[in-house]
Amino acid sequence: MSMKVGNGYWLIALLFMVSCQEISEVKSLKLAHGLDTNHPVHKGMEYMAERVEEKSKGALKVEIYPNQQLGSERQCLELLQIGSLAMTKVSAAVMENFAPNLQVFSLPYIFKDRQHTYRVLDGEIGKGILTGSEKYWLRGLTYFDAGQRSFYSKKPIREPEDVKDMKIRVQESVTAMNLIRSLGGAPTPISWGELYTALQQGVVDGAENNPPSFYTSRHYEVCKYYSLNEHTAVPDLLVIGTVAWNGLSEEEKSWLQAAADEAKVYQRKLWQEAEKEALKAVEAAGVEIIRPDKAKFAGLTRGMLEEYKEQPEKYAIIQAILDTP
Repeated sequence: MSMKVGNGYWLIALLFMVSCQEISEVKSLKLAHGLDTNHPVHKGMEYMAERVEEKSKGALKVEIYPNQQLGSERQCLELLQIGSLAMTKVSAAVMENFAPNLQVFSLPYIFKDRQHTYRVLDGEIGKGILTGSEKYWLRGLTYFDAGQRSFYSKKPIREPEDVKDMKIRVQESVTAMNLIRSLGGAPTPISWGELYTALQQGVVDGAENNPPSFYTSRHYEVCKYYSLNEHTAVPDLLVIGTVAWNGLSEEEKSWLQAAADEAKVYQRKLWQEAEKEALKAVEAAGVEIIRPDKAKFAGLTRGMLEEYKEQPEKYAIIQAILDTP
């Protein structure tokens, strides 16, 4: 009898060890970002996580933490660098503080239109910048469409001179701050999570962002004017820390990269639909949509591109973008 009991315990112990081994073989990557779960970029990342799990048959998973649960964009990038976090989604405007060549994507009117933006990002220029950040312990996996950024404010911006003396929230980006200064405004860096209150309390007079972000953030409740001057088309980046990347096998890397590439295509479709829906929704909520003469804004900010002549590496990238058909 005791032998049978012993064998029973042995069998249970064996099953437990096998189960633990199976659990330990599942690798999980934590991905944190600051967006709302209704945002099309978040949905693109959810799609990527699904594809990773499918491709790996459950051996590799991506856990997503939205809404700044694990910190601001800058904080998440710092966590990536030391290996405390695997992945994050950041704007190229914030990433430029860590990988300087990304400054070129924040320059005003550097892209001709949406399709030109895609050709640049999907081509050698975009790919080179993604992997070029590895020396800063950060590796770009793909770009997500973050549309074109325009001004929204408490008073209308119909002409470039209307920006003069206005306090405009910008991301932590030297390029973004210089853009506002070139129009006579006062750039004010504030984290995304604190912006609603800052607008409400009058800390800033306005901000600049794409239609879905303007809508999902509910900033339209405070700012009743949206001026579609479309000064920049700053992409979002899906980034993995090199600590996490180097900890993956070649097969795991291929699963993750393939899933990111597929998510990019999926997210672009979502984005274009979300833009149309957002503009309709904010207009229905009482926001005046202004369509100013973009050429006037472009003329006043063009000098920002020429300032890079003293930085040959970045200026070469700028010229390559402008020369891309």
